[in-house]
Amino acid sequence: MSNRIALGRRGEDLAAEYLTGLGYRLLDRNWRCRQGEIDIIATRGDVIAFVEVKTRSSLAFGHPFEAVTPTKLARLRRLAAAWCAENDPQTPRIRIDVIAVVIPHDGPFTVEHLSGVTA
Repeated sequence: MSNRIALGRRGEDLAAEYLTGLGYRLLDRNWRCRQGEIDIIATRGDVIAFVEVKTRSSLAFGHPFEAVTPTKLARLRRLAAAWCAENDPQTPRIRIDVIAVVIPHDGPFTVEHLSGVTA
């Protein structure tokens, strides 16, 4: 496994732990369809959050949030609609969240959460 894949997997694991620590229940991880993949799908209260996780080892090439472009958000919305069509959730609200994880080689990791990203 490449270092980049291992870093991404570790970031997704940390994001999942972060969400469960906030009281979210994980519904799916790495859900795939023809159009792409959703990293984490979680619910809390009357909301289903479709979560994109971006992981970096440093900020040398920008903050992880910067990697979520309007095009990426549009794809996440299509993927969320596909998941809902396949799973028929009874939850009335959905949203797109982004979690940034920075795991430096020489220090503690950080997790930042943007909830309800629109553009």
